[in-house]
Parts: sequence; C-alpha cells; structure tokens
Amino acid sequence: MKKIIPLLLAILGINGCSTIAVGTSEVTGVALVHDRRAAGSIIHDEQIETQVSLKFSLDNDISKYTHINSTAYDGILLLTGEVQDQFLRNRINEIARNIKHVRLVHNQMSNQVPTSFSVHSNDSVITARVKLAFSSNKKMPGLDATRIKVVTENSRVFLMGLVHKAEGDIATEITQGVLGVRAVIKVFEYF
Repeated sequence: MKKIIPLLLAILGINGCSTIAVGTSEVTGVALVHDRRAAGSIIHDEQIETQVSLKFSLDNDISKYTHINSTAYDGILLLTGEVQDQFLRNRINEIARNIKHVRLVHNQMSNQVPTSFSVHSNDSVITARVKLAFSSNKKMPGLDATRIKVVTENSRVFLMGLVHKAEGDIATEITQGVLGVRAVIKVFEYF
C-alpha cells in the first residue's frame, strides 16, 4: 500500500512529499516516479553514500584533515571537497573504489585546506539558486529538475544525472547563468 500512494499522487498531479521505506532506505515517492534509475539503483546509491561517510569518518586522518562530500548516482560516486595531500587523496580513492556497488569514482576534491562554514553556506545558496533556475527555465519547459542532482563545492557546481544530451546542455547553460557560479562540471550519463 505504501508504494501505491506515491504513484497515485503522481498520477493525480498532487504534489506530496511522501516517503516509502525500501529495505533500510527511505525514498521519496515523487523521486521514484521521476527518476530514470531503477529502484534498486536508487537504494544502492543511498547505501554507497552511507558507507562512504561511515568509512571516511572512521579514518582519523581523513576525518581530521579533509572536508568530503559524497554523492552517488547510478553507481557513479562523486567526491567533492578539500584534501591537503596526495597520500590522503590516494587513500580516499582506494576506500571509495572498494565500496559495494560503486562503478566509477570521480574525485573532484581540491588540493587545499578545508574551506570555512561561510563557504559551505554560500554553496548551499548557489545550489538552491540553480534548482530554482531549473524549475523556472523557459529554454526547455519540459526539463525535469528532479532528474538532475546539483552539488556545489566552493562555488563550483557539479551536475549529475541520467539525461538526454539536450537536457544536459540546457541544464549546463542555465547553471552557468546563475549568480555566484564559478564553474560548471558535468558528471552526466547520457542515453
């Protein structure tokens, strides 16, 4: 019954933010309807992010000398943040590659001292601006912003998702026009 309710809401056009429990993860009903990934892939991505966070937090050097954000989409793991030296970067890559269901690791971490809370706050504002720009765009009215993950790190915006080439191009163009965006990095999979 829990699986049917979000589907009915989507069919009827009712915007609800219901969630369903699948295994050990909760998945937003609306996201399941719009997401191009298989339900199992969505669950695996949640598990990847959880495992990465856990393993990185248990490593004293990684937790002390880095700032890492991990985002998984269809088995592709994007690592953003800051790392201070190549030794830690290599260790991070090794840990990430050995997480179950990870197909590919994109380590986009900057080689620098971890950024401040104010930088992280600004990044959250930029992410919100990008998502708003997607939903209000006129270039491709059918662009479904729920199919694109937006990750911002030090004013660099990473775009992830399973998209058509035209969708990726429009999303990139829209993002480039958002106030505060320093660079746009595409981590799309095309079909």
